[in-house]
Amino acid sequence: MFEVVYRPIGIIHSPFKKPRGTPIQASAAEGTDGMIQIFSEYTEGLRDIEGFSHIILIYHFHMCQGASLTVTPFLDDRSHGVFSTRAPARPNPIGLSIVRLISIQGERLFIRDIDMIDGTYLLDIKPYVPAFDVRDADRIGWLKKNVDQLNRMKDDGRFEHHE
Repeated sequence: MFEVVYRPIGIIHSPFKKPRGTPIQASAAEGTDGMIQIFSEYTEGLRDIEGFSHIILIYHFHMCQGASLTVTPFLDDRSHGVFSTRAPARPNPIGLSIVRLISIQGERLFIRDIDMIDGTYLLDIKPYVPAFDVRDADRIGWLKKNVDQLNRMKDDGRFEHHE
């Protein structure tokens, strides 16, 4: 099988030290501040990013407990195929969050609405552009019945790595 290897471009720092209790989506973490330390060899890539109010972060779920093709997600008590969920226990433990960019100071990006765990490795940053990224969805699958629970739901540790 072909192997794909990524190298982190930085580290995300947040008030959340472990999965349990962390908001399960950035939209449920409103007002929570964090910081990204970009590795020095990548800082030139930050040029002009301050013109965007929001950025998309792509990162590695470093505390995920293995992968599964079926999972019981946070917003349901039934098992679903992992690709119909946002669960971190994936074949490739990659996460995606849209956060507000507050400011940049050298190699540091100060962000808000953060739902990542402290020490998460950042793989990439993309600018959030509503004309590109917002779509009117006419179906949201199994989430339709529980999506209104998002702001009350926190990580309960079910996907946490246990050593």
